[in-house]
Amino acid sequence: MNYQTTPLRRALAADYAIGLMPATARRRFDSLLLEDPALRAELGHWQDALASLTGTLPEHPVPDHVWAGIQARIEPQVLHLPVKKPRWRNMRLLAAACAVGAALLVGVLYPRDPGVTYTATLVNASQQPALRVQAVGDHLQVEALPLAAVEPARDLELWAIARGSKPISLGLVPGRGKGRIPLDAAQQTLLSQPLTLAVSLEPQGGSPTGQPTGPVLYQGELAIR
Repeated sequence: MNYQTTPLRRALAADYAIGLMPATARRRFDSLLLEDPALRAELGHWQDALASLTGTLPEHPVPDHVWAGIQARIEPQVLHLPVKKPRWRNMRLLAAACAVGAALLVGVLYPRDPGVTYTATLVNASQQPALRVQAVGDHLQVEALPLAAVEPARDLELWAIARGSKPISLGLVPGRGKGRIPLDAAQQTLLSQPLTLAVSLEPQGGSPTGQPTGPVLYQGELAIR
C-alpha cells in the first residue's frame, strides 16, 4: 500500500484519531508514525480538531412557553384528537354530532334566546358535547357540558379559525367553563363568517405566543341561529 498518497494518509490519520482503525492496522500505523514526522503532524491536526468538540458549551435558558408546550403534550390527562378511525365509526359519530347540533339549534336541549346570533357546540376527542358557546352582541356566553378538569397552572383558551387562516384568540374560557368572554369590534366582525372554534390547553394566563401551544381539547363549527 502506498502510504505516501495524501488522501490515504489523511483518511488513516482520521480513523486512528477517532478510534475506528482495527487493532492490526493500528499497530502498523504506530510503526509508520515512528518514522514519518509529517504523518504525526497530520494525526495531530485530527486530534486537535476532535478535542475542540469536547469543550463545554454555554448554557442557554429554555423559554417558559417552550417548557409549557412540552408539559402540555406529555401530561397523561390531556385529551388528544384521534388520528384515524374506521370510516363507519366516523360516519356514526358525525351523525351523532349533527343530531346534537341540530337539537341545540332548534331549542330541543336549550331554550332559544332572541339575542343569540351565532352558536357552537364544541366536542371532545370522543365526539361528546363538552362546551356550548353563544355569541350575544358584544360577548360570548360560554356554558360547560361535561368538561375535563384543568389544573391550577393551566387555562383553556378559545380560538376562532377561518378556513386557510391562522387561529385568532377569542379569550380565556371562564373558570369551570361557564361565564362571559367579552368581544372587541374586530372579534365581532370575525364571527360573522364560517369558523371553527377550538379550545386548547395553555399556560396560566393564555398562550404566550399568540398561537395555540398546547393540545386541542375541544372543537366545533360556528353556526348562525
